Amino acid sequence: MLTGFSDWKRTTLALLLFGIAFGYVEAAAAHYLGTVYEPVRKRFYPDSAPSDVFPLLTLKQVQEAGPEYLVLLKTELAREFATLLMLAAAALAVSRNTGHWLAAFLIAFGTWDISFYASLKVLSDWPDSLLTWDLLFLIPVPWAAPVLAPILVSVTMIGSGFVYLTREWNGRPVRLGPLHWFGLTAAGLLLILAFTWDFRNTSAGGIPQSFAWLLFGVGEALGVGAYLHALTASAER
Repeated sequence: MLTGFSDWKRTTLALLLFGIAFGYVEAAAAHYLGTVYEPVRKRFYPDSAPSDVFPLLTLKQVQEAGPEYLVLLKTELAREFATLLMLAAAALAVSRNTGHWLAAFLIAFGTWDISFYASLKVLSDWPDSLLTWDLLFLIPVPWAAPVLAPILVSVTMIGSGFVYLTREWNGRPVRLGPLHWFGLTAAGLLLILAFTWDFRNTSAGGIPQSFAWLLFGVGEALGVGAYLHALTASAER
């Protein structure tokens, strides 16, 4: 449990500042990579605009572009792992137990993600709207969705994390039972499925089809519902 308000303020400030700053760093890296890959994209997709994320370069196209671009692809995959590791490490640094760590990770991840899009808007005037398609991750397959979808998930993550830490600070911890964990895990899998639903098409250089909003909505609703039930059950104890 957090021992005082100063601990709570320091934890909150650290997570928010880290997420905002790291989001900008991530956006800057994406901005640079767009410039590096632009000549190759123009070679294979001459009608594409500099701000276009799709169609993606296929593995064959990357190989044809030269060994240096294949190295860049491998570097990008490693960077994705490193990003998740840094977010997890930052959460660990301000946590005292597993529950704190998970809540802190949710806050750091959600803040990083929203800051990423806000920073890209400043740096590149992208995305054009919340319905603009984006490539979210490459591991283990391409994740694609309109920008609105990951932002909704991030807002949910930040809210859930703050509620957890606030209740811990007030001595009213959130207790998650096996049924809650099952619901949250199932919700996460449904969201991942929604984000990767069209991966075969996007991996082959196709333009993303309509997003699986129904699947996404069920995943969000299931996750929020399981968490709210845990809050209600914890308050009754």
